[in-house]
Amino acid sequence: MAKHHLFTPKSIERIAEANSVVVIGLGRFGGALALELAAAGTEVLGIDADEDIVQSFNGRLTHVVRADSTKEEALRQLSVHEFDSAVVGIGSDLEASILTTSALLRFKIPTIWAKAVSEAHGQILEQLGVEHVVRPEQDMGRRVAHLVRGAMLDYVEFEDGFAMVKTRPPKEAQGQPLGTTGIRAKHHVTVVAVKGQSGEWDYASPQTVLHAEDEIIVAGATAAAERFATLL
Repeated sequence: MAKHHLFTPKSIERIAEANSVVVIGLGRFGGALALELAAAGTEVLGIDADEDIVQSFNGRLTHVVRADSTKEEALRQLSVHEFDSAVVGIGSDLEASILTTSALLRFKIPTIWAKAVSEAHGQILEQLGVEHVVRPEQDMGRRVAHLVRGAMLDYVEFEDGFAMVKTRPPKEAQGQPLGTTGIRAKHHVTVVAVKGQSGEWDYASPQTVLHAEDEIIVAGATAAAERFATLL
């Protein structure tokens, strides 16, 4: 497939050596991720096979190019093998996702993230050796389910059964220093941060006094954090 360059070979080499990420597949997931990275100051090389998508990102990312990412030579011409971090956002074309990811693995890129659209897709990527497999639809569904089910304001679960939950302090934790509440011993969670009337987050300490209108972040085993968020 023909490549549509919006940059020079020298600029590709520069971005590959900088604080940069290559994002392959600029659909809903890859495109949103690429824009977030760019907004955070990261240099982003975006690659997609669709000319219209490429043009829509022109000027919004550091560089963007139309190319067939399943062709290893095409990726080498774009200096993709020089990057330290890569994201494969291809979801609709399973074959393209696997071939692209396989090429990145052969390049021995240190950090590779790849999107999976199904459990089988995710298993294939993991078997190939991808350390970071993202299942955005599944992960978001699980997260929203937790928010709908309980009194949590936000929820992040880590793959090793550990979670951080944003919630409001139960009555038993209000009006006294955290160090005297016995929360950790009783509920097996730790209050790590609090947002009070100032509207700003701050680290929690044993001397911190919580109030009903505060927001807090607690950390602990997933089940324990969930239980704590349901306390009144």
